[in-house]
Amino acid sequence: MRRGARLTLAVLVLASGCGLTSGSPMTDDVRPGAIGAGQPLKGAHLTVTSKEFTEQLVLGAIMGIAFQAAGADVLDRTGIQGSIGSREAVKNGAADAMYEYTGTAWITYLGNSHPIPDPERQWQAVADADRKNGLTWLPPARLNNTYALAMNPAGFKKYGTRTLSQVAALAGKDPGAVTLCVESEFANRADGLPGLEKAYGMSVPAKNVTQMDTGIIYTQVDKGKCTYGEVFTTDGRIRSMNLVVMEDDKRFFPNYNAAPVINTKVLQKWPAIATVIEPVTKKLDNSVAQTLNAKVDVDGQDPHQVALDWMKQEGFVK
Repeated sequence: MRRGARLTLAVLVLASGCGLTSGSPMTDDVRPGAIGAGQPLKGAHLTVTSKEFTEQLVLGAIMGIAFQAAGADVLDRTGIQGSIGSREAVKNGAADAMYEYTGTAWITYLGNSHPIPDPERQWQAVADADRKNGLTWLPPARLNNTYALAMNPAGFKKYGTRTLSQVAALAGKDPGAVTLCVESEFANRADGLPGLEKAYGMSVPAKNVTQMDTGIIYTQVDKGKCTYGEVFTTDGRIRSMNLVVMEDDKRFFPNYNAAPVINTKVLQKWPAIATVIEPVTKKLDNSVAQTLNAKVDVDGQDPHQVALDWMKQEGFVK
């Protein structure tokens, strides 16, 4: 799972506070637009980090560009492998800020087994719990990179399902109609297929479930090799392939809203960080994320350039 923790040796080294020495200065020629007026971060030296997948690289660049426009010198340490390394870097001061997901923090880092269905309450619970860890969670984006099931346009035309409740009803009425392509982890996790079936009263025969790597799922669903595939709601391939995402109408899946996470001591020294990044965060939703992710994953563009183009297009920077 892209948001989950992978305890590799490299991550453990990073978590210990050693090894996070790479990185390069961000040197974008940007000036304040809708954010950064008066350059309230002038004199600040800030290090931005992220995980290694596309969306995180774009979000890390967006954050760094915002800080530059506000006058800060920014060191780019985005692209850390796994989840734990980037979080620990912000905790121990090797980095200062990143975008993180509420569900990842609540379940993976803070050890809770039951997600909170309401996204605002989930964010608040994470923010409260992480305060003791020296981390401050700023207000979250609508961007919610969670699980979903999706189908191609031909499948939608044939079956017309829009919600997971309708998928469950279809499975009961016509068991052969519901075939699934999923990751092996999703097939066996309580917050994956087993929990989904329980929550929706759905039973999919094992012969109708095919396990495969994430990237292959999108291709197989696009080709109609399976009726529904496990997807991430902000993946750019959803839009490029015109996939139809099923609404989680019983709110089973955890909320994975992206929010800026700042080292508390750094935020106390530079409180303008919060006001600089807030308008940017408010603009981020699933539609924006799908578009930006597709520019990287489908069109082959550079994540940093995609972030810079978007920040200029939105008028945040000049």
